[in-house]
Amino acid sequence: MRSSTDELLAEWFGVTLEPSPWSLVNFNIAPQTIQPIVRLNERNHKRELAPARWGLIPSWAKDASIGTHTINARSEEIETKPAFRAALKARRCLVPADGFYEWQRITTKDKQPFCIALKSRQPLAFAGLWERWHEKDGSSLETFTILTTHANEVMVPIHDRMPVIIAPADYPRWLDASPKNPPPLDLLKPCDSALLDAWTVGDAVGNVRNNSPQNIKPIPPPHHTLFD
Repeated sequence: MRSSTDELLAEWFGVTLEPSPWSLVNFNIAPQTIQPIVRLNERNHKRELAPARWGLIPSWAKDASIGTHTINARSEEIETKPAFRAALKARRCLVPADGFYEWQRITTKDKQPFCIALKSRQPLAFAGLWERWHEKDGSSLETFTILTTHANEVMVPIHDRMPVIIAPADYPRWLDASPKNPPPLDLLKPCDSALLDAWTVGDAVGNVRNNSPQNIKPIPPPHHTLFD
């Protein structure tokens, strides 16, 4: 979820805001859609916002279908999994956000959506990897995945996993994928629980067609009993 203006996010991540057909503001981001990532330009090594599709396709993949299974990557496995290990060494990125949704299982049939964001309500960045895949016709497609780790104290009651959130001071380390800078695996850990806020939101977030500020509006948590 991204609620900050394009200008604020560009300033926060230190990139130049170029004209584009899409806005960074999006209250319900779906896998397999084109989203902005922050990376170092391959020519001048300056930060840039680049469009990429959510769901990483390794360069060696025979077709794009693998991208439906690689929207997330477990940080504990990226050094050894063929789909991610090359990107970990050479193509790291940040995925701009203002928060994310997660669903808590209430009963065998019911789930309660939560919105999780920084208490400061400042922008945040997920650790990501990106790849460039070539179609048979010679065209290319750039894609990305978001790295996950085990849950911190805020997330444990909701889910056992969470995205890796990179602190602003560590943006340079994560983005610098030059050979002299080995992957900073020490950054792939849960963020400090004291920084996060979580609140219940409505079921509208379960449908990607609902893209509205109402998605993040707090609602009272449901009350369940043994007889529900």
